[in-house]
Amino acid sequence: MATRPISAEDHDRIAEAIRAAELKTDGEIYCVVARASDGYFFPAAFTTTIGVFVASLAVAYGLEAWWLSIRLPHFVLAQALALASVLVLLWFLPTLRIHFVPRRLRYQAAHANAMKQFLARNVHRTSARTGVLIFVSVAERYAEVVADSGIDAKVGQHVWDGVVGDLTRHAGDDRLADGFVKAIGTVGAVLAEHFPVTEGDTNELDDHLVEI
Repeated sequence: MATRPISAEDHDRIAEAIRAAELKTDGEIYCVVARASDGYFFPAAFTTTIGVFVASLAVAYGLEAWWLSIRLPHFVLAQALALASVLVLLWFLPTLRIHFVPRRLRYQAAHANAMKQFLARNVHRTSARTGVLIFVSVAERYAEVVADSGIDAKVGQHVWDGVVGDLTRHAGDDRLADGFVKAIGTVGAVLAEHFPVTEGDTNELDDHLVEI
């Protein structure tokens, strides 16, 4: 997924896309990108610990097959050193951790972060309940559209799935900013269809991309 930092110019483009979309609707669009949704040390440590013990058992059976022997204290010490080395590596190289975490757990963490951002950024507090969060978590290769009840009741899930699919494709090509701009345009059109702008509409959420 995207690896390049989002430039100041890209931030401006995304902010302008939000403003342009909201000119046509009473709805609100909020964008968040997270570099990662969890530190993953403990899940990675659990997985690698299991791996070390499985590997050590394989080594033990191999030694037995070759008529070689190793004293139990030495074997246990070798296991402990191997495990300690792996844990130290995970501690000092956090980018390695996610590779030892099952995809399901990664997606759960990213989804939980999306919901946390939806609430923390007050996207659920708009007057007509028409706030929409466009969320990306880069490390997990995960994107999600979280819509408040006012708009979600009128729009099928397939619409948001289409936005997510297009956004992840852009991110996979390292064009995350372009993906956000297109997603904002699509979400804005959906909001304008169901909640066109009315007189006296106010801007209830900040019009910019938040990086966490």
